[in-house]
Amino acid sequence: MRRITRRWPTNSQTTPVPQANDPAVGFCSGLLEHRAQFSDRPASACRVPREEAKQPCPCRAMQPTKRGARLARRGDRKIARGALASTIAETDEPWTTRKLLRWTTRRFEERGLESPRVRAEMLLAHVLRTERLRLYMEAERPASPDELADFRGLVKRALRHEPVDHLVGTTPFFTLTLEVSPAVLVPRPSTEALVEHVLQAVRARAEREEEAEAPAEAKPRPGGDAPADRGPADAETAAVRGAGPVRVADVGTGSGAIALALLKSLPEASAVATDVSADALGVAARNAQRLGLAGRVDFREGSLLEPLAGERFDWLVSNPPYIPDAEWDAVEPGVKDHEPTLALRGGPDGLDLLRPLIAGAAGVLAPGGRAAFELAASHADAALELAVAAGWADAAVLPDHERLPRVLVGCPGG
Repeated sequence: MRRITRRWPTNSQTTPVPQANDPAVGFCSGLLEHRAQFSDRPASACRVPREEAKQPCPCRAMQPTKRGARLARRGDRKIARGALASTIAETDEPWTTRKLLRWTTRRFEERGLESPRVRAEMLLAHVLRTERLRLYMEAERPASPDELADFRGLVKRALRHEPVDHLVGTTPFFTLTLEVSPAVLVPRPSTEALVEHVLQAVRARAEREEEAEAPAEAKPRPGGDAPADRGPADAETAAVRGAGPVRVADVGTGSGAIALALLKSLPEASAVATDVSADALGVAARNAQRLGLAGRVDFREGSLLEPLAGERFDWLVSNPPYIPDAEWDAVEPGVKDHEPTLALRGGPDGLDLLRPLIAGAAGVLAPGGRAAFELAASHADAALELAVAAGWADAAVLPDHERLPRVLVGCPGG
């Protein structure tokens, strides 16, 4: 089939081009803006005789559906996308779940937000009061006017870099769903790595103790068959059951993420969680109550190790502030403007809070007790030197999920 291409008039042609002040022509300002951005065609290509324009111009950005499809069929797909990506508004066709996710993801991508699809899913699932998975099971569900208005408001706030976790009020962490607010730091995947390293160490110790206590006939004979290899899930269950009454201290607990994730995985463990912020401790206490862990954790207000004086623990864990002053201006707006500065800034070199934790860890740990602190990858060498100088045994910096050195571990008591 022969393709017919419409030729648009240029300045060298004699075809008159209507002007914006021509009383016989109505211009769509929305499309003019997009056409100026995405196309070399003249702005006057969008024109509607004013005497025939009883309805708003169908190509306005506020009404993208039919006009957008027609533009796409003519090959002007960039303009069609631009028309769709302007704003959520009432249209002749309903805004379905699928359409809202596609539109919002595109907007977040244009703004450069991290994980745009996940953010869109979190916001829409929150507005629709459903699970993220169900968004795809009911992809053609139309949003009601109230839902659309609520969603529009949240998207506008997200586009201003307000954390989506704050907008929906919760965040996933490890196996938990935690309440978060501007009073606490939103837990990151690197902190999940700290929890995993602690659980692996607890599991390994429990297995060593179990092997040492096993009767001689139950142990594998030299040259004999070794016990059958258990799958990962079975090994994890055995470690949890055999861990015993582990006592944990979590310094700078914030939302309670580290302490509560450990307690959830270690049924016989207990914890003391501290923070200098009373508001943060309130959030953590509500999380513990909702997760059924309130009876196993003691929340205390105070600075660093002071609330732990005179006690001994099996594990000391912390995610202290570690952003250096020189890097503060480069922190992304969603973090710098909306999360607590107290939980982020670590002084001139980022180690102001980590130094006293490393130096004082031995004073709050039982014999054989261990510590695990999250840190910036750029601080790995400096933190390891501090730990060795403080007499830590087996000091090492372990990787997070991105293989970055982020978790300092060791035995501060030597």
